Amino acid sequence: MSNINDSYFDGHYKDIWRSIIPAELTVKEVDFMLEYFKLHAGSKVLDIMCGYGRHAITLAQKGIAVTAVDNLDDYIAEIKKIAAKENLPIKAVKEDVTRYNPDDEYDLALCMGNSLNFFTAEDAHRLLTNIYSHLKSGGHLLINTWSLAEIAIKNFVAKAWTEVGDLKFLTDSKYLFHPTRIEFDSTILSPDGTMEKKKAVDYIFSVAEMEAMLNKAGFILKEIYSIPGRKKFTIGEPRAYIVAEKEE
Repeated sequence: MSNINDSYFDGHYKDIWRSIIPAELTVKEVDFMLEYFKLHAGSKVLDIMCGYGRHAITLAQKGIAVTAVDNLDDYIAEIKKIAAKENLPIKAVKEDVTRYNPDDEYDLALCMGNSLNFFTAEDAHRLLTNIYSHLKSGGHLLINTWSLAEIAIKNFVAKAWTEVGDLKFLTDSKYLFHPTRIEFDSTILSPDGTMEKKKAVDYIFSVAEMEAMLNKAGFILKEIYSIPGRKKFTIGEPRAYIVAEKEE
């Protein structure tokens, strides 16, 4: 069954997403990955829902072998082009991540940019179980989310309006239950008057629910940070970085 989020990142939002993620955030996140997970040239990383490759490309520039998976053709084509130009060790794959079956084992898997919360608990479990089976013993999973209940309840905004470049971006949001989720109806207005409408959903999991999902897939939750490697997560902070481990 298709996921409502599958088409959210095409069209104008593909570029809006790129513009709202500061480059320095990517640098800090990658620096954390390198140090915390002891990555080095030759390490293997699986980047699930990789987007335009901000982590995959930066890691590959360090000599780390990356398998980057996303469902959007444009993102995968862009990563392949950069990888070929810079001769980077990236395997870029266009695939439904809940069904993708890698042919390798990895030191680290990434699920960044709130992407795990695009999935129901059932699909998230399928994805986590698949990731677990392709990690080396002692390997890790890093999840970046801003849809933990401990974040989303405090920061929920029903209506939002912003300008991104010459685009106007309007969003109406509803906080719903059974399952707990936020549904978004977004409108993107171009200077020429054209309008692009988008629908999306983020499924909301509490810390306890997230830990239960990880445990069910075989992982041990090791730590949750709000600033990677520097500050442990406390309730209401805008984002979380969840570190889970596949036991030896």
